[in-house]
Order: sequence, then C-alpha cells, then structure tokens
Amino acid sequence: MASERDVFSISGPVHLTHVDWESPDHRRSVAASLVQGAYILERDRQQNREGAEALASPWWEFFHFQLIRKLIDDADFSIFGAIYELKSPTPVRIHMAQESPKYVIAFRGTITKPDSLSRDLKLDLHFLQNCLHRTSRFEIAMQAVRSVVSATGNSNVWLAGHSLGSAIAMLAGKNMAKMGVFLEAFLFNPPFFSAPIERIKDKKLKQGIRIVSSLITAGLAMAVKDHNERSESEDLFAKLSAWVPCLFVNPADHICSEYVGYFEHRKKMEEIGVGNIERLAMQHSFGDLFLSAMGRESDPLHLIPSANLTINLSPSPDFKGAHGIHQWWRPDLNLKCMSCHYK
Repeated sequence: MASERDVFSISGPVHLTHVDWESPDHRRSVAASLVQGAYILERDRQQNREGAEALASPWWEFFHFQLIRKLIDDADFSIFGAIYELKSPTPVRIHMAQESPKYVIAFRGTITKPDSLSRDLKLDLHFLQNCLHRTSRFEIAMQAVRSVVSATGNSNVWLAGHSLGSAIAMLAGKNMAKMGVFLEAFLFNPPFFSAPIERIKDKKLKQGIRIVSSLITAGLAMAVKDHNERSESEDLFAKLSAWVPCLFVNPADHICSEYVGYFEHRKKMEEIGVGNIERLAMQHSFGDLFLSAMGRESDPLHLIPSANLTINLSPSPDFKGAHGIHQWWRPDLNLKCMSCHYK
C-alpha cells in the first residue's frame, strides 16, 4: 500500500523541490495544490478515513503550510474549503519574498459523491440563476475571508478555488474589491454561463456572432436601464477594475472557455473603434437585463473587468482532463498568457 507521501508523489507537483514565490508557475502550482487539499479533506470525511486529514495533509505540508480551519457547509456538513497558514520554511526550501502569502483560503468544486453531490448541484444551479450570493455556503465563505483579512490585512492573503469553488472565490474577491480590498486570487476553471460561442471553429463566424451579441446586449442595456442606472453600473465596474484576479482556463472545457472570447473580443472591439459599445456590453448578460426589465436588479456574478488570463493550450484527452484541477500543477503545460485591464 502506498504511503500518504507516495500518493502525493504520484499526482502532485513533486518537481517543486523549492518554491520561488516570484515565479508564476510555482504560484499556480501551489495554489492548485491547496485547492486539491480541500477536495481530499471532503473525500477523507466521506470515506471515514482515520485522522481528519488522512490523505489530504501532504497537499499543504509539502509546501510547509498548516491547516488552521476547515470550512463546513451547514446544510450537509460537507467540507467545502480550507484556510491555510504558511509556516517558517524548514522541510522545503522556500524562497520567501514579498509575493509569498501568509494565508490562503481555498475552495473546492463539485464532488460527484453521494454525501455532497446533491448540495453541490444545488449550488451549481444557484450560480446559473445568479444567486450564489444568497446561499449559506457563500455566507460562511465570505465571513471567513473578512475574518482573515481583518486579522492580518490584505497584502498576504490569497483566494483560490476550482470550478464552483472558483465562483465562490471570485464572488468573495469582488465583494472585497468593492470595499477597496484587492486580494490575490487564483481561479481555476471558473464557470462562465453563456452560449458556447467559443466552440465555433470558424473564426470569422465566431467574431461576427460576438459583434452582433455585443450590439444587442449594449442596445438592451440602454433600453432597459436609464442613464443614472448605467452610470452607476459603469462606475462600479470601473471600481472593480483595480482587482486583477488570475484566471486559469482550458479552451476544451465548455464550463470556463467563454472567458477566452470574453476578453479577446473586447480587445478586438477596441481595435475596430467600438470599444465603448463593448465596455457597456461586457458589464451585462441577457439574464440580468431580463431581470432588470422585470424590475429586479441582478449583478452577473461571472463578469469582471480585469484579469490575468492563463490559457492551457496543451491537448486534453477528455472533459475530465480539460476541467480537472490536476492539470494546473503540471510543469510541461503549453500556456498562453494575457493581461486584460479595463480602460
């Protein structure tokens, strides 16, 4: 039987004999590993493994973090996240720098196991309905983020999440940014609810559809919202632009691939001289405009003004490979990086 450390060696980033916190690849690998730790904590709980962190602990101990709190959903008692603290470097040679975190708050995504699947799927549905912020799981997550930031400050606190957990981390980061607190965030395969335009192979057709969609969205925004409402929305979007989370997406993953088109299309619209239209369109979705027309305000959870976007162009054999957290600590990725800042 493999030991806990052997299990980590088989699947984790053992190529990191030390961590250079100034290296984007190292930071990505560590953040993804800490999210995996949250996944394994819940799997340990469901399988009644001896010890609270039977197989999970190598995922943070390898980088000399300690688990200081498990985040537990009060609806099904599942572990959906974890708060880690970085200890002094002894077992692993760590290059400590200003970029290193003191605390990392990590959130897992959906687990297809009976004890948590029902609750996770309900939260996935809440995301699609743009009301994740009203759930008790998010309230627990938000309280944890506020508590850590209040106690330590924001300069050394990271947020990290995968899939549904990425949506929770993004929403928490947006809420903190609205208060002027900009947290470092690592969002793996963040869900983007939209028609799958990015899957269209014909580039001209895809670009044409996106242009038409932007024109329609901007037109609906002007028709549904009055000038003051549009100004308030634009002011809030501009305020959020100072928060630049790191998004990690795979074009073969339909759950997150639309972020590629979301940011690339904005650049294209600016190049052809209609950036103002796209700046209005990218703040809205058809769903929130429909709710506005019905007299209900809605802030699209997945729409953000700025991001450092990392695209994994390495071949993915299937959806599991394209969506999985495990891809993000591999050392041999073919990555395309984009810095997207709202103007």
